[in-house]
Amino acid sequence: MEQQPALLQDPTFPLFKTPRKTPSLAVTTTVNPNSHAEHREIAAASADDTTAAETFADLGLAEWAVNTCRELGMRKPRRVQRRCIPRVLEGRHVLGIDETGSGKTAAFALPILHRLAEHPFGVFALVVTPTRELAFQLAEQFRALGSAVHLRIAVVVGGMDMLKQTKELAARPHLVIATPGRIHALLHGNPDIPPVFSRTKFLVLDEADRVLDVCFQEELRFLFQCLPENRQNLFFSATTTTNLQKLRERYQDKMYVYEAYEGFKTVETLKQQAIFIPKKVKDVYLMHILSKMEDTGIRSAIVFISTCRDCHRLSLMLDVLDLEAAALYSFKSQTQRLEALHQFKSGKVSILLATDVASRGLDIPTVDLVINYDVPRFPRDYIHRVGRTARAGRGGLALSLVTQNDVDLIHEIEALIEKQLEMIEYKESEALSLMKKVFSAKNVAEMKMIDDGFEEKAKERKKQKLKMLAEKGLLKKRSKKRKRNKEFTEEGKEQIKEVFSAKKEVEMKVMDDGGIDGKAKEGGNQKLKMATEKGLLKKKKLKERNKEFAEEGKKQEVEALADITTAKKRSKKRQ
Repeated sequence: MEQQPALLQDPTFPLFKTPRKTPSLAVTTTVNPNSHAEHREIAAASADDTTAAETFADLGLAEWAVNTCRELGMRKPRRVQRRCIPRVLEGRHVLGIDETGSGKTAAFALPILHRLAEHPFGVFALVVTPTRELAFQLAEQFRALGSAVHLRIAVVVGGMDMLKQTKELAARPHLVIATPGRIHALLHGNPDIPPVFSRTKFLVLDEADRVLDVCFQEELRFLFQCLPENRQNLFFSATTTTNLQKLRERYQDKMYVYEAYEGFKTVETLKQQAIFIPKKVKDVYLMHILSKMEDTGIRSAIVFISTCRDCHRLSLMLDVLDLEAAALYSFKSQTQRLEALHQFKSGKVSILLATDVASRGLDIPTVDLVINYDVPRFPRDYIHRVGRTARAGRGGLALSLVTQNDVDLIHEIEALIEKQLEMIEYKESEALSLMKKVFSAKNVAEMKMIDDGFEEKAKERKKQKLKMLAEKGLLKKRSKKRKRNKEFTEEGKEQIKEVFSAKKEVEMKVMDDGGIDGKAKEGGNQKLKMATEKGLLKKKKLKERNKEFAEEGKKQEVEALADITTAKKRSKKRQ
């Protein structure tokens, strides 16, 4: 099963404080994982009248919001929307957990926009999300759903001009969508920014399982201090974690919990396959699969790669092989990342090469195929990756390239999702016919990377990342381990010195002892002579064996040709 490093948790973190009151049950809807989707809907309907809602108007939304949903093709509310929207409108804290592509964004966006239209002011709501790309996507979705209320939105993420973002916040937009690091930097660095959020009514943590990760605790702690206590907190996620369970204890009966979580499972409409291949020809098989996309009716594909280096290399390779693709990874500037995403979403390119920055929340309806070029180290990441296809009830295909080093990881993934991946085979001769072409493109790509100075940039980024983690105190355990290893290393060096010193003393005694050194040389010469004779004998035997194999191969070839000739004669006679 999944083994993740132990997290350093701060007990003073506001979300995880143990309440003084005696715990009471939160209002919770839990879906039976063993039942069918239709049965789940019926069971939920009997528990709460709001699940019987057939339209968005039945949920209590304003007429303009209902009309907007109709214009966007949203005819009926989905299950997470039926359960959560009325509770948000009631003023409750809400924790919503449902599978990828289930409509969670509309479940918090629509009630926020409904309340905003009643009392418009800025900053009315703050939405925090883990990745920059997801922040911009959320902004697009809010603009679409709030087109009737002239919504003003500020997107505050890293990689963009901080001065411009400060001015946008000072103008008090209705909605701020931010990543934890950048909103913390703006709040901490400018005393004029915290008052902007003094009347904020909603705080939303999208992809809450990731935002509540230990890496963002410092940012969230400061953020909560800058927001009013009487705000509504909305948490939405595709997977549940211990941190989300602590939220339930923290808010007790003040929070409405909708949990359609069925364990770490993938949707039924997703076809999951794996192909076992040698590691050395992984690039060859990838190019073969991508070259066949048009023939197999695949509109677009996302290829997930574990490292920025391989993502960059593969993008250069595809360029050499005249396959158009966009690349999305953290080494690129934010402008380049947005451009890559726009090219893929608009259909200008049909292939997106990406690291895990694209694995969460991105909703692109035309993605028919997800390829795991690298099998993810943590099985949970597999669920988020393959969730980029087969969304909102549509079908999709996930294909993992499995090498000899990935077998254990695949077993862990299968154990987590409680489903076996379908093992498939490609025509080896057809796939490997591209080998020479692909290897040549790989060499060209690696030469370009040297010219670009990519490795130096990678080292510099790694230093910055380690520095940031050290500042947050997340390298304490690692530093202790390194210190201990350093002590062992130094101790080992001292022992080696002692051994060499003793060895030299023995050698000096041998030199003084007449004749012993000469006998040692003579013994060494005899040993060398014997080894040479053995080597010649082995070579002779190897030649004889190769000759036998060659003769046997010729014999088999003659027999095969004879069989083919006989078969041809028989077919002619039948004709």
